[in-house]
Amino acid sequence: MRHFLATVALGALMIGATPLTSLAETPDNQLVVATTMSNILTLDPAAITGRETVQVLNNIYDTLVQLSPTDRSIQPRLAEKWEVASDRMSIRFHLRKDAKFASGNPVTAEDVVWSLKRLLTRNLAQSSLLKTRGFSADKADTLFVAEDANTFVLNLPQADDPSLVLMVLAQNGPGSILDSKTVLENEKDGDLGAGWLTLNSAGSGPYALTQWASNEYIILTRNDGYWGEAPAMARVLMRHLPESQSQRLMLEQGDIDVAYSLLAPDLTALEASDKVQIESTPGSGFYYLGVSMKDERFAKPKVREALRYLIDYEGLDKAVMPYYGKLRQRQISTGVMGSLPDPGYKLDIAKAKALLAEAGYTDGFKTTLRVLSEEPFMKAATAIQNTLAQAGIEAELITGSGDQIYGAMRERKFELLVGRGGGGQQPHPDNNLRALAYNPDNSDEAKLTNYQGWRTSFFDEKLNTMIQAALVEQDAAKQTKLYEEIQIYMEAIVMSIQPFSEVVDTAASQADVKGMTVNPWLSRFESVTKDR
Repeated sequence: MRHFLATVALGALMIGATPLTSLAETPDNQLVVATTMSNILTLDPAAITGRETVQVLNNIYDTLVQLSPTDRSIQPRLAEKWEVASDRMSIRFHLRKDAKFASGNPVTAEDVVWSLKRLLTRNLAQSSLLKTRGFSADKADTLFVAEDANTFVLNLPQADDPSLVLMVLAQNGPGSILDSKTVLENEKDGDLGAGWLTLNSAGSGPYALTQWASNEYIILTRNDGYWGEAPAMARVLMRHLPESQSQRLMLEQGDIDVAYSLLAPDLTALEASDKVQIESTPGSGFYYLGVSMKDERFAKPKVREALRYLIDYEGLDKAVMPYYGKLRQRQISTGVMGSLPDPGYKLDIAKAKALLAEAGYTDGFKTTLRVLSEEPFMKAATAIQNTLAQAGIEAELITGSGDQIYGAMRERKFELLVGRGGGGQQPHPDNNLRALAYNPDNSDEAKLTNYQGWRTSFFDEKLNTMIQAALVEQDAAKQTKLYEEIQIYMEAIVMSIQPFSEVVDTAASQADVKGMTVNPWLSRFESVTKDR
């Protein structure tokens, strides 16, 4: 803690604030945010991973369009307007004429073309969001076209739902628009500026990256040339503070404005404070119990069905998941097109035992259950371990880091796993289904690690066909009906992944902080003010 206080004071000096003896109140025009930066390995939009990095990029890069933080509708950003062609195979974007990068260079359609080409050429994590929609680097010249300085045309490589493509482009990473001139001025050995972009920014957003010290802090400074309304906060200091209790203490003392990595016990304790506000909003994805269908036991539908009745959904929802998630049993996010109500599964030991007996496991069996060694995963897995045992399934817990637990899943070398995932960043059912159910090639050699259907060795050709047909259906009412039918079919065939909770994002902040968006995929600090 002593080290952290010292580095906060150092951070205050670096961003031009006058450090107070006790740091009892943050500066009026500067936002101090505590979060976890362990997953922030680069700030190159093409190479980033994780929602924490997207949250940083949201403030320094613009996208063509954005998702509204209130209803997730598609809104203008760099593009003032756009038109979808009658055949739904192209989208024409009309760019703002007043937009400039932090360098002072104008934002042009050529920058958009270059940014998207660079994304596919680098072929790193973020390119997968376009590659799964058929985009490829060798076709980039025909797919990305600058008609003039302010008109960009996106040609779709295959039949798709244009609204979903727009949602992908709204996400920083795949949709980030870079200052091509500035990046190329800093290119080395043909790296397309990758080395420079690790620690520098070339965006047109409301802030520019001033300094980043890995696993310590990130400093963002207001971009005075920003095309939109000037942010109230002149600077943002983001601190790496992974310990929940430390975040809580700093928040109570007034040394930070926002805390993003608080655990449930500390959030509960803060609920009584009139100086702190806590907000939970819908997040992205699900907490789930997954099985490997490479295991002959879990390949049997009756065994998978038994597992449905060996999760205490309501107990988890009340005792483990507050601030983390809310009860959900379907594989499509609540509120998106075609989303059905939950089927109403409940813990039923007798029913689960009967199903296991039908599958040939009257006395149960031994297995392993992998889980991240952090909350709420550990508590959820322990609870599921206990209910599994009541039906005779003895599950040994294997705990570890994300690389260890999800790494085993990506290698298809696991039995049971409690995890989190399933899309949802784009509020469209196809985003969930591609993540959880779709699997175009179930061979080991395919290595389709982005698909959790592949990770769990789940393959159903009919379901693949249904997902594809729903995506390209042009009649909205028919499309909604197709997604409803998909959920009914998925329930009948018993999927390899059973959600038990839908992710919510929770953050705590000083009561005078206004305009915060909690969801890190959508949050931008440009709207934040302090009511002092």
